[in-house]
Amino acid sequence: MSHLKVVVTRNIGAAALDILNQQKGLNVVLWDSEDRVVEKDWLDANIKDAHGLLVVFTEKINEELVTKAGPNLKAVSTMSVGVDHVELPVLAKRGIKLGYTPNVLTDAVADISVMLALMASRNVGQAISIAQEGKWPGLPWSPFGFCGPQISTSSAMGLPTPRTITAGFLGFGRIARATLNRLIGFGITHALYTDSGKNTDPDEEHEKKDFSIPVTRAKDFMQVARESDIVFVLTPGGKETYHLVGEEFLQAMKSTAVLINPSRGTVVDSDALAKACREGWIWGAGVDVIEGEPNVGSDHPLIKEPRCVVLPHIGSATTETRTAMARLAAENVVAGVLGQPLPAEYPVSQ
Repeated sequence: MSHLKVVVTRNIGAAALDILNQQKGLNVVLWDSEDRVVEKDWLDANIKDAHGLLVVFTEKINEELVTKAGPNLKAVSTMSVGVDHVELPVLAKRGIKLGYTPNVLTDAVADISVMLALMASRNVGQAISIAQEGKWPGLPWSPFGFCGPQISTSSAMGLPTPRTITAGFLGFGRIARATLNRLIGFGITHALYTDSGKNTDPDEEHEKKDFSIPVTRAKDFMQVARESDIVFVLTPGGKETYHLVGEEFLQAMKSTAVLINPSRGTVVDSDALAKACREGWIWGAGVDVIEGEPNVGSDHPLIKEPRCVVLPHIGSATTETRTAMARLAAENVVAGVLGQPLPAEYPVSQ
C-alpha cells in the first residue's frame, strides 16, 4: 500500500497531519506552508498519480487539475463547508468522492453572525474608527450620537406598546438555527425564513424544535426582505443564488434593518449593498465574505462605506473549530483513498 499518494496543499496543523502520517501505506506530499497559497507549478509537479488530494478553498478543483492527477485519484477532501471551488460534475464523471467539513464550524459561524448583527446595528465600525484615528477627544458627547437600532428587547424600556423584532433568514440550515437560538436570548420575538434563496412552498412545515418563538416559512425571499429587522444571508453560493440580494431586495428592506452575510460573497451584490448603506435604504450591514475575496482593497465600495462592517472571512476562525475542520478533512481523504465510507461526504452527483 506504499503507493497510495496523498497531496496536501496547505500545512493544516500537527493534529491533522498526524492522522495522515500515522496511516500505514500513505505517501504524504505536503506544501509545507500555513499562510501561502500553494504555487501552481508545485501542484502541477506533485499532483500526478495522486490517489487523494486535500485542499483548502483557495484551490480550484477543475477538469485541468483532475486530468493532471490521472486515473488513480479516488478522493478530494476540502477543509471547508462550501464547495464553490469544486467543479462537481468533473468529480462525478470520474467517480471521485468529495469530502467536506460540515457541522464542526456551526457554533463558530453562528457566533460571528450575531457579532456582526450587533456591530452593524450599533455603528461599531464608525465608533472604532473614531477611537483609532484619535478623533475621540474632539468629539463631544451627544444624546443620540452613534445611536442605532437595538436588536434586543426588554420590558424595562417603558415603551407604550410591546416591541417586536423579526430575524429573517435566507437559508435555514444548521448555522441559521444556531444563530436563531443565540438571538432568542437577546429577545428576538419572531423568525422568518426560506430554505434557500428561491421561492418555497409556504404550506410546507419546517421543524420548529427548540425554538420558543414563532418561526414562520416565508412565501418567498422578498417577504424576508420586507418584514425582517435583521436579515441573515446563510444560503449556499452558486448560480442559483448569485446576487440574490441585489437592489430589488435591498430596497424592499426596512430603513432600520441590517443585512448580515457570513456565508458566500456571491449571494450579495456588493455595489448594491454599498449603495443601500450610503443612500439609507437600510441601516447598515455586516459581512464576513465578499465576492472576489481576498482581492478586496481599501478602495472597495464596502470597505469605504462607514455603515458596513467588513471582516476578512473569519467566521470559523477559532482554534478549536479550525483544528476540528482539519482533522475531519484528513479523516475524509484517508477514508477515500482506502475505499472506505467518508465521515463527511458531499454528494457530487447533485
